[in-house]
Amino acid sequence: MDKTQLPDFIEKKYEEKANNPAVLDDAEVRRAVFAIIDQLDRGELRVAEKKGDAWQVNAWVKKAILMYFPMQGMQTSHSGDIEYWDKIPTKKNYAAQKVRVVPPAVARYGSFLEPGAIMMPSYVNIGAYVGGGTMVDTWATVGSCAQIGQHVHLSGGVGIGGVLEPPQGLPVIIEDHAFLGSRCVVVEGVHVSTGAVLGSGVILTASTKIIDVSQSQTQTYKSFVPKNSVVIPGSYAKKFPGGEYQVPCALIIGQRKESTDLKTSLNNALRDFEVSV
Repeated sequence: MDKTQLPDFIEKKYEEKANNPAVLDDAEVRRAVFAIIDQLDRGELRVAEKKGDAWQVNAWVKKAILMYFPMQGMQTSHSGDIEYWDKIPTKKNYAAQKVRVVPPAVARYGSFLEPGAIMMPSYVNIGAYVGGGTMVDTWATVGSCAQIGQHVHLSGGVGIGGVLEPPQGLPVIIEDHAFLGSRCVVVEGVHVSTGAVLGSGVILTASTKIIDVSQSQTQTYKSFVPKNSVVIPGSYAKKFPGGEYQVPCALIIGQRKESTDLKTSLNNALRDFEVSV
């Protein structure tokens, strides 16, 4: 099948399977789905792409992933004496891909890591894309379909959530040169723009208020961290029937400067704003 026909074909078969699960047994459907997962694994397809200033999700690619799971049978695999039983194999041939992977890091088949990416003992799920020069540090996780840019640092214990459903939903997006401090959690399709710095322990969900308090007039965002923002955990007072309580939020306390070298500007941001990472 011609690659240009894949989007419409997958969309059609995904809808058909709701009333006819046997669609997943059709040889042509299986070939199409397997071809898409293979293209994801080689970085020839992406779940989401930046078009101009906006990110667009390729919902048909996510639908192919959702069809792939039930097509796969459980199988046993080994890493030395360690045994696994799962539906999806792990990535292989890292040396040829010029990706450094430290034991016991695992990236699932159908994810892609650009040359120069580094995985400390960590995890990258199917559909995810990790840019070159990015460090996925110890016990960090990159969830299904998440899009991680180049020269990003995901510090120890960072949790990047997966967004497979709904298929049209944007995944978590972390753009180039962002720095996420230890134990940050970014889920539910939150978009962290280029150069942003998240201090240790920042938690961002689709409903988290992200409040810019760096100016006299505050501005509130949801699901979006502006370019070069320096962000720390915060809270705000909210009234409930049972009383007034502090609710978690995130505070933008300043800007990482573009005028200096990125490494230097990061150090300055941490020093000027006393952000823990």
